[in-house]
Order: sequence, then C-alpha cells, then structure tokens
Amino acid sequence: MNHAHITEAARRWLSFRLGEQLYAVPLVQVGEVIRDGEHTPVPGAAADLLGIRHLRGRIVPVLDGRRRLGLPADAGGSEADVRIVMLVHGAHLVGLRVDAIGDLVAPEHAEIAPPPPGGQARDDDPVHGVLPWRNGFVALLDVARLCRLPAESEAA
Repeated sequence: MNHAHITEAARRWLSFRLGEQLYAVPLVQVGEVIRDGEHTPVPGAAADLLGIRHLRGRIVPVLDGRRRLGLPADAGGSEADVRIVMLVHGAHLVGLRVDAIGDLVAPEHAEIAPPPPGGQARDDDPVHGVLPWRNGFVALLDVARLCRLPAESEAA
C-alpha cells in the first residue's frame, strides 16, 4: 500500500455551501454526490430528517443540511445546484442535502483553528474546527456527530 497516497487523501476535504457559509467533510468519508430527488417522509422523525431514499438496494436517511446546522430554511440559491452528499461512517451511510458543492480543500493541520466560542454550544454541534479560506473560512465537520452516529471508539 502507498501510505503517502492515503495520508494525502486523508488531508483532503470536500467543501459545500449551506446558505452563505462553506462547510467541509473529509473526502475519505464521502461515498458519492448525487442529485436531489424524492424522499419518503418518516413519521415522527427529527425535524432535520428529510426522509429516506433508496440507493442501490440500501435505504439511506437524508438530512437537511440547513436544519441540521441551525440555518434558515430559505434556500436563496439555485435548486439546480442542490446535491446530496452521501457520507460514510463505518457501516453507516447517511445523505446530507447541501445548497451547492464547492472545491476540494487540503488544510495543513497548523491552519485549522478551533471553532469560535459561543457559536453553538450544543453537545451535538458537528463543527470541530475552522479553516481560513478565500477571504472567509470553511467550517470543518465531524461526520459521526453530524449524522448523530456513535463514535467508533465509544461503546454504543
């Protein structure tokens, strides 16, 4: 195995836009990016769960990225740009609806700062760092927290 290649891939993040803010998830945890489509609603589900959809024989929950991150529901962007990012965490596959896909970012570890204090002091806040990027910043997301999955190191 080429460890240099793995390390390089582990440092790349896929960015996407929700409202005016850029967020990013580790590229190694992105299964694929697909167009938005029909979702089957789940009665009694959390407010940020759009529903479920079938993807190659699997039933995948799809989260509304805006609601999950506490942003206003108003899209303000083009529906044509909306995508579902399929996130992989262990055996789990969860879709996240985003307003638009951005660039790949490759932060050097030294550039990543902790999230600003007082932003969202919730236990399930998935933002675990921020990266200065093109006159603004990209909020780096923890996929397990974003999808409310148990961390692999913790007992469920």
